[in-house]
Amino acid sequence: MDPQISDLVSEITGMMQEAAGDAGIDAGLPDEIDIQAILTAEIEDAVDYIDNTISPDRALALQYYRGEPFGNEEDGRSQVVSRDVRDTVQAILPSLMKVFFSGSNIVEYAPNGPEDVASAAQATDYINYVVTRDNPGFEIFYSAFKDALVSKTGIIKFFWDSEIEIETSDLTGLDDNGLAVLNSDPELDVQVTVAYQGDVDPMTGMPGPTVYDVRVVRKRDKGRLRIASVPPEELLVSRAAISLDDASLVAHRRVMTVSELVAMGYDQDEIEPYANDVDELQDNQERFVRNPDASIDLANRSDVAAKKILYVEAYVKIDMDGDGIAELRKICAVGAGYEVMRNEPADMIPFAVFCPDPEPHTFFGMSVADQVMDIQLIKSNIQRNMLDSLALAIHPRVGVVEGQVNIDDVLNTEVGGVIRMRTPGMVQPFSMPFVGQQAFPMLDYMDAMRESRTGITKAAAGLAADSLQSSTKAAVAATVTASQQRMELIARIFAETGMKRLFGGLLRLAIQNQRPNRMVRLRGQFVPVDPRGWDSNMDVIVNVALGGGTDENKIAVLTTILQKQEQILQQAGISNPLVSLAQYRNTLAQILALSGFKDVDTFFSDPAMMPQTPQEPPKPSPEELLAQAQMAAIQADIQKKAAELELKREEMVRKDDLQRDQYEADLMVKIAEMQARYGAQIDVAAIRAGMERDREMMRQAQAIQRQQMAAPQVVGANMMPGGMGGQIV
Repeated sequence: MDPQISDLVSEITGMMQEAAGDAGIDAGLPDEIDIQAILTAEIEDAVDYIDNTISPDRALALQYYRGEPFGNEEDGRSQVVSRDVRDTVQAILPSLMKVFFSGSNIVEYAPNGPEDVASAAQATDYINYVVTRDNPGFEIFYSAFKDALVSKTGIIKFFWDSEIEIETSDLTGLDDNGLAVLNSDPELDVQVTVAYQGDVDPMTGMPGPTVYDVRVVRKRDKGRLRIASVPPEELLVSRAAISLDDASLVAHRRVMTVSELVAMGYDQDEIEPYANDVDELQDNQERFVRNPDASIDLANRSDVAAKKILYVEAYVKIDMDGDGIAELRKICAVGAGYEVMRNEPADMIPFAVFCPDPEPHTFFGMSVADQVMDIQLIKSNIQRNMLDSLALAIHPRVGVVEGQVNIDDVLNTEVGGVIRMRTPGMVQPFSMPFVGQQAFPMLDYMDAMRESRTGITKAAAGLAADSLQSSTKAAVAATVTASQQRMELIARIFAETGMKRLFGGLLRLAIQNQRPNRMVRLRGQFVPVDPRGWDSNMDVIVNVALGGGTDENKIAVLTTILQKQEQILQQAGISNPLVSLAQYRNTLAQILALSGFKDVDTFFSDPAMMPQTPQEPPKPSPEELLAQAQMAAIQADIQKKAAELELKREEMVRKDDLQRDQYEADLMVKIAEMQARYGAQIDVAAIRAGMERDREMMRQAQAIQRQQMAAPQVVGANMMPGGMGGQIV
């Protein structure tokens, strides 16, 4: 080959390889076609698994719960249907709701370190506020728990709702200053509708300033944490999944309108081609059984905004960076062909799943309905036969001679009706005895079987007073406790699975999205909430009111504990190492919760939320009191001796001054005698000056001595037992 051609081929090959590398082909990165193919294959397999394997069983459970006919009914025979599935589910639900919603907080967040104590307490209050105040938490959990008991799984989705609140108002007569104030607010969109000259000033004849009529549009970001109960048939999981985290696909499919998708941020022109008038999920058996009329759309709306689109929010693990490790991606698709609209990274799957009886190593467990449906079918057949026997005993069949009896009279079931016969004895009744009483033991046996499977007994529900007659107190307590264990197990499973996942996800979403300094009323006070400083890895502790015994027994035990706590606080003080005020309040809160009072803050304040007051210094011990008394005696003795010395010094000073004055007077007398006797001139002023100098020196010396005596003396710390500091005397 020509070297020039070879170089040209090499250059072209290098350019192609570089372009392919930029496009992600050489690196092994999936392109858009591969992502579409992967998503379509995963969704279609999950749809086949859910719609053809799981949904038929759940649809049958729904039919049993609703008490619908079994399909084996015969005309002219009893068609009664027992309601064992519904009765069992309705008996469990109140206990479950009481377990999670009887206290003030559903969950608590445990701090990972001492620096997280305050933030964990605030996170606990705020997330519970979000669930119960920002969302209809009770209704959502009620729906999810009922789905779990009937349809194997209850699903709650948690997400951040980027809600924008828009308020429009019209203002008139604004001057330039008012308009400037409105324009300075970043949340306001000010649109001037009319600008006109103000009224003429009658004094000056000058026109007034320009006046504006404006339309103000205020946009507020009211993003909130949201939770929603998802219908079980809308959740797709891969058929090999064991849990949400190890599933290759978890998706939420639902039918939405064009208007709803546009509100989510999609471009109308982009999604409008996928709009139609057909509910893509109407063929799902579970959806049809839940609401058969939902598949009949007689509105025939022609506006595009009301058209329906199948929307799938899928969480798929795909290796997007070519490192050999599949990362979690959030891929949104529309239409029956699952056309990809969005593809972005995700850090978690925003679903929490509840199952009352999970099976190891599989995603779908068993529901309470699965345990009771066969019993409902058997009891229904027994009750039908009993009613048929009763009907035959009350209205027996009759034999007639054809042509000798008026058939209309025979078919008339009116009481006392006349049967016209041409010859006597042409009508003969076939007496059928009632044998239904023989089936009563079988009904009791089926009820006992249902109670053993579900734990719901008449004694636990308090339905029959005679069920506990002739029983000791211990036997009654054992019966009630045993019947509660199954419900408590279901509650514990819900707490350790769905609840922990739900509230852990809500904490992460709040840290990632919540705007700081949202004012929320927590524990009776409005406080600013800033989740940015919270620890997203805090453990979730679910407050479930579990434990043996009835509420009365628990209150009695807590009351005993409360008395012990009061005794310790009274004898050892607030700073004792055994009981704190917070623990004392927790005991009171548990008693109130078991008594049916939900908000403990109405009765008792939280010590952690109260302003901290300086603690009083500890009281001295008897040894320290003795040392202080001894030190006070020593100080008093020192002060007494110092006073005596000062008194003696004053007496010496006065005596010295008196002697000096006497000496000065004698000296003046002698000088006068000498001047008179000898006529000599003596310098009296010099003598006086010398004497004053000596006296001044003496005063300075005394002042220095006085200062030295007045200086403080420190008594050493070794004079004080217990390591107390020195005293100044």
